[in-house]
Amino acid sequence: MTTIFVKLIANAVALAAAVWLVNDITIGEPGESTGGKAVTLLIVALIFGVVNLVVKPVVKLFALPLLILTLGLFTLVINALMLLLTDWLSGDRFEVEGFGSAVLGGLIISIVSWAVNLILDRD
Repeated sequence: MTTIFVKLIANAVALAAAVWLVNDITIGEPGESTGGKAVTLLIVALIFGVVNLVVKPVVKLFALPLLILTLGLFTLVINALMLLLTDWLSGDRFEVEGFGSAVLGGLIISIVSWAVNLILDRD
């Protein structure tokens, strides 16, 4: 149970970092309060976690030849696609404008979630 909670918090912090660093990634409505944006961020982090748990392994399996050919760099494209899928599933609450922003956001989310998992997951 704590592992799920740690992953949810890591995804939320990583998504918040991507929203903060990339101008074309937005969360929440324009006039929404900070508490409302925090709840939206947790919901989007949960959606992102489910997408990464269910869809990403299947996509990686089908993209295995490209991953081998590019020495793993195609993972950036897969991460961007997972972020765009999260955008589509979350509706108007989370927006990613363009594939370039999704690639940059996916890179930021990967680095930040790795760092947060490293800090929080102390077994």
